[in-house]
Amino acid sequence: MRRRLPRLVAGLLLGLTLLAAREPQLVPDVSQRHVEIRYSFTGAELLLFGAILYPDELSRARNADIVVVVRGPTRSIMVREKQKIGGIWVNAATMRYRSAPSFYSVASSRPLKDIVGERTAAIYELGVGNLQLSPASDEASTAATDRFEKGYIDLLTRNGLFQQEGRGVEITDGALYRAHIRLPAKVPVGHYSAETFLIRDGHIIAAAVRDIEISKTGFERFVAVAADHWPWTYGISAMLISLLSGWAAATLFRRL
Repeated sequence: MRRRLPRLVAGLLLGLTLLAAREPQLVPDVSQRHVEIRYSFTGAELLLFGAILYPDELSRARNADIVVVVRGPTRSIMVREKQKIGGIWVNAATMRYRSAPSFYSVASSRPLKDIVGERTAAIYELGVGNLQLSPASDEASTAATDRFEKGYIDLLTRNGLFQQEGRGVEITDGALYRAHIRLPAKVPVGHYSAETFLIRDGHIIAAAVRDIEISKTGFERFVAVAADHWPWTYGISAMLISLLSGWAAATLFRRL
């Protein structure tokens, strides 16, 4: 019996390896791994592409869908709700979130509701409506939380920072795919992830991820670093520059 045990273990491992080999594999890539923001930056377009490797032709013959998700760095934010009081718009209620995405874009070969169930979409945060924000306080009511979340999502959607395209992925011959993701001019800097999901019969059967870095260069980088590391010096310098610019403009117009 002891002599058979290693053979049984080896046979089990071999069986698991063959079983894993029969699952499809994703080979993704992205057109730009590093995006640089300069003074003339007006936005960019990322091309997410790749191949689906099937273990056999029978598996390939079964149609599958692709969903790609590009996520930006998470951040702690304060969302303020404005109300009109006495004819003036003022900040009223507020809600702080410990973790909220600064950029989110999802594209799929078909509308998400047609290819994946609500539970799976919620677990993997597939779709703008399935983003899971983290309120800093648990005391807020469900109605208030939903209101602030919808307001935050609507604000970033209008600014092009939240995107969803139901037919944004093109699949060729069931094996090659490509998708275009638009980065607006105000895209935040930081570390991004490009996730690709292969979905069949409502289940995710393969996934892969690639990293993207967005950073500022030149004078923009110097300003950003100065504002982050020396906020007081940056603030005083900005104020002095504004005063000197105003004084120079006033002097010039006086002479004219």
